[in-house]
Amino acid sequence: MKVLVVSDNHSSKEELQHLVERHQNEVECMIHCGDSEFDYDASEMLPFQVRVSGNCDYDHRYPDESVDKVGDKTVFTTHGHLYNVKMTLMKLQYKAEEVQADLVCFGHSHEVLSVFEEGTLFLNPGSVKLPRKPPIQTYAIVEWSENDVSVTYRDETGEIVEDLSKIFSLT
Repeated sequence: MKVLVVSDNHSSKEELQHLVERHQNEVECMIHCGDSEFDYDASEMLPFQVRVSGNCDYDHRYPDESVDKVGDKTVFTTHGHLYNVKMTLMKLQYKAEEVQADLVCFGHSHEVLSVFEEGTLFLNPGSVKLPRKPPIQTYAIVEWSENDVSVTYRDETGEIVEDLSKIFSLT
C-alpha cells in the first residue's frame, strides 16, 4: 500500500496542484487531513479520495473523520482538533484501537509527526502552507511492504526531507 497524506494548505491551490501532479500515478490513495478551506467538491479536492473537515473548513459535506480500507490496511483520518492532538495522542490511540486502524492520519498542529506503536502508524504530514515544526512545508508518502513501513516526508518542491523520513520494522 502506498498513500500520500497532506494537511493544512489553508486555501493555497498551488501546493496541492503540484503534489497531485507529481504523485497521482504512483500512489493508491490521496488523503487530505483538513483545513483546505475549499468546498468539498472544489477541483483542488477531487483527487483526494479521503478528505475530512478541519477547524477552518466550513463546507458541511466534509465528514469529521473517516475509516477507509486502502489495500489491506485500515486507515483512520481526522483533522485532529476534535481529538486534542496538540496536547496528547491518547484519544487518537483509543480511536485507533476501536476501529483497528493500521494508519492514523491527522493534521491541525502543523507539526510533523510519525510514531509507530503497537502495529499502528500515527502520522501528521505537517503543513504544506503554514508549517510550525519544522519550519519546512511538508507532506508525506507512506508505503507498507512485507517487512516495514516507510514514511517519506517531502518539501513543497517534492524533494525528500531525509532528516524527517523514517522506516519502521514490522518484524
